[in-house]
Amino acid sequence: MSSSKHFSLQPIAAAIGLSMISVAASAQSADAPAGLEEITVTAQKRAQNMQEVPVAVTAFGSDDLEQAGVETIADLERISPNTQLRASRATNTTLTAYIRGIGQNDPLWGFEPGVGLYIDDVYFARPQGAMLDVYDIERIEVLRGPQGSLYGKNTIGGAIKYVTKRMSGDAEMDLGVSVGSYNQRDITAAGKLPLIEDKLYVGATVASFNRDGFGTNNYTGAENYNKDITAARVSMEFTPTEELFIRLAADKTEDDSNNRHGSRLTTSLQTGEAPQDPFDSSAGAGDKQKVENTGTNLTVEWALSDNITVKSVSAWREGSTEGFIDFDGTQVNTFDAPVMYEDDQFTQELQFNYTNDRLALVGGFFYMDGYAAGAFDVIAGAALGGPAQEPQNAIAPTFVAATEGTADTESRAVYLQANYDLTDKATLTLGGRYTKDEKSATVYKARLFTDGSAGGASALFGGGDLLVLGVQSDFEEGGDWSKFNPKVGIDYQINDDTMVYASYAEGFKSGGINMRADVSASPAGFSHVFEPEDAASFELGLKTEMLDNRVRMNAAVFSTDYENVQITQTALIGTNFVPVVATDNVQSINGVELEVTAALTDSLTAVANMGYADASWDKFLDGAGMDVSDDRSVSNVPELSGMVGFTYETTMAGGSLILGGNLSYTDEIAMEVAVPNQPIDEDSYTLANVDVTWYSADEHWSVGLHGKNLTDEAYRVAGYNFPAFLGDDEILGFYGAPRTFTASVSYKF
Repeated sequence: MSSSKHFSLQPIAAAIGLSMISVAASAQSADAPAGLEEITVTAQKRAQNMQEVPVAVTAFGSDDLEQAGVETIADLERISPNTQLRASRATNTTLTAYIRGIGQNDPLWGFEPGVGLYIDDVYFARPQGAMLDVYDIERIEVLRGPQGSLYGKNTIGGAIKYVTKRMSGDAEMDLGVSVGSYNQRDITAAGKLPLIEDKLYVGATVASFNRDGFGTNNYTGAENYNKDITAARVSMEFTPTEELFIRLAADKTEDDSNNRHGSRLTTSLQTGEAPQDPFDSSAGAGDKQKVENTGTNLTVEWALSDNITVKSVSAWREGSTEGFIDFDGTQVNTFDAPVMYEDDQFTQELQFNYTNDRLALVGGFFYMDGYAAGAFDVIAGAALGGPAQEPQNAIAPTFVAATEGTADTESRAVYLQANYDLTDKATLTLGGRYTKDEKSATVYKARLFTDGSAGGASALFGGGDLLVLGVQSDFEEGGDWSKFNPKVGIDYQINDDTMVYASYAEGFKSGGINMRADVSASPAGFSHVFEPEDAASFELGLKTEMLDNRVRMNAAVFSTDYENVQITQTALIGTNFVPVVATDNVQSINGVELEVTAALTDSLTAVANMGYADASWDKFLDGAGMDVSDDRSVSNVPELSGMVGFTYETTMAGGSLILGGNLSYTDEIAMEVAVPNQPIDEDSYTLANVDVTWYSADEHWSVGLHGKNLTDEAYRVAGYNFPAFLGDDEILGFYGAPRTFTASVSYKF
C-alpha cells in the first residue's frame, strides 16, 4: 500500500521534531512561557510525579484525550512510542496489543495476552471486549517493558492502566453528542449526586457509539466496519472519614456491530472475484455478531497512619462473543468459521504501601480464578451462504472440523518492591513477585459431514444433519508453573530537573494447553501442554525538564531477551501434520524511545515521540525441527514509529480555543510470523490529524472538531494469510479507518 506521500511526509515529520527542540532551546526571552504541568502516575502502585518514576511510562489526562480526539484505546498507538493497539481480525472490540514487540496475536481461549490491561486496578484477563471506548476517564497510563514484579504475569510487553474519575464537589450532569462521517452519532450522559455532602456519592454514565460501515458486504448488502455499541457504568463512593475510601462499581458493554469481513487481496480461484476495495467484502458466512462484557468491583482504601495504607480490590467479570469468520471472503463456504467465546473471572488483590523519609514499600497478594471456553467450526465445501444469514440450498456436501474446549486457571502471587534512598540523590529499587499458576483444560475436536440437505448453515455448531466421521481429540489435560520475577534498578537525581536510571526486570506469560490439538495424529503420551514465555529486559533511561520546566524530555534504551515464544504452527509428528504450539523460539528486541514536550510560548506547545525496535529471531524451529530463524518475520513490530504535533491556545468568543495537529509515522510491519514479504504485510504509512477544541469561560460548554487520516491513507492493520488452502487463496486484509471528521458538543450543568 505504499505511495509517494510516505516518503514526502516522513522527512517533514523529522524536520518538525528537530526544529521543535531547537526552537524551545532558543526561547529564553523576557516573555518566556510558563513551565509544563506536573503529571501524576501510579506506575509503581503509588501516586508519584511521572518525572520521578524510573519506568518508561506515558500518561494522558482526560483533557489530553479529548483534545486529541481519542475515541478508543486504539488511538493511543499514534501517541505512545513502540505501542501497537489494534482491533483483532474480524472484530470491533477484541484487542490485539503489542508493546516493544511483545503481545498476543491469537485471541483463542487458553492463550494469554502479553500486555496487561487494568481498569481501576482490575485485571482484564481476556482480549475479547478489551478494545475500550474512552469515556468517563481521568487518565490512561501506558507502561512499557516487563512489569512482572508489580503487575504480574502477562505483562511482559507492558501494561495499560485505564483510570476512571472519582467523584467530588456538587451534583453535576455532563451531556455529550458527537456526529461525523459515515453517519457517526455518539451520545454520552454522565452524572453524579452527593447523598451526603463530601462523603457519599452515586454516579452513572451511559454511552451509545454508532456509525455506519466504512464499506459493504456486496453479497449480503450488510454494512462492513460499522459500529453499534452501548455501554454503562454505575458507581457508589463512600468516604466516611479522611482515612477510609470505598467504591462499589459495575459496568456493562454490548457490541452489536456486524462482523468485520476482510477484503480479498488476490483473485478467488473458486469464484473468479477480483480483489476488493479495502472496506468491501463478499463474505457469505454471516454478518451478525454479539459481544457482551460485564463486571462488578469493590475497592477499599484505608490509611492506617501517615505512613501505611492498605488497599483491597475485589472484582468479577464475565464476557461472551458470538460471530463468524469468513476466511475466503466469498459467498462460497470454502473456509468459513462460526465462533463462540465465553469467559468469567474473579480477582482479589490485597495491597499495602509504606513510606518514610528514605523508604517506600509496595507489596501484596493477588488471586485469580478464571474460566474461558469457546467453540468454532471450520466449514469447508461449496455451500452458499445468503443475504441476512438466510442460507440458500447447498450445491455440494460440506465438511466441518469442529473444535471446542474449556480452560480453567487458578493463579496466586505475592509481591514486594522497595525503593530505598541510598543518598539524597541515589535510590535503589529491589522487587520480586512469586506466582503459582495452575491450569486445566478440556479439548474436543472432530471431523463432521453434512449432505447439505438443510443448507450449508446447518453445519453451525451441531446442525441436525451432521455425521461424525472421526474424533480427533477428546481429552482433559493440565499444567502448573511457578515463576519468580525480580526487578532491580537504581536511579540518580543529577539535579532537581534531571534523573537517570538503570534497571533489570523480568516477566512471564502463562503457559497453557493446545486447544487445536489432534490426538489421533499424535503418538501415545504426546503432551499438548505448552510452556510459559519469559522476557528479561535491561533498560537505561533519562527524564529531564529544561529551560525552567518548559521542555520535558524522556528517553529510554532497552534490550530484551524474549524466550519460549509461543507460536502456533503445523508440525510433522511421525507421518502426520499436527497443529502444535511450539515454544523453542527465542527473540532479541533492542530499541530506543524518545518523548519530548516543549512549551515554545505561552500559547504554543509542541510534542514529539519516536520509537525504534530492532527485533530478530535468534532461534525459530519449524514443523520439521529445523532452525529457520534467518527466514522468519517478527510480527507486529515496526522498526520505526513516531509522531510530531503541536497545540496552540488562544481566546475566542470569551472562551479558550485550542488548535492541534499531528503527523504519525509507522514503518513497514509484518502481520504474522512467516517467510518475509507476505501479501498481508504493510508498507510504511503516515497519518495526518487535526483537532480543534473550544471551552467556554464558565467551563460549561466544550465544542470539538476532529479530522483523522486527512490524506485518506489505506493501511492494513491485520490480515489472514492462507495461500493455496482448501482450493482457494484465503488472503484477506483488514484496514484502519479512512478519512473521518467528527464534531462534538458537551455541556456540564
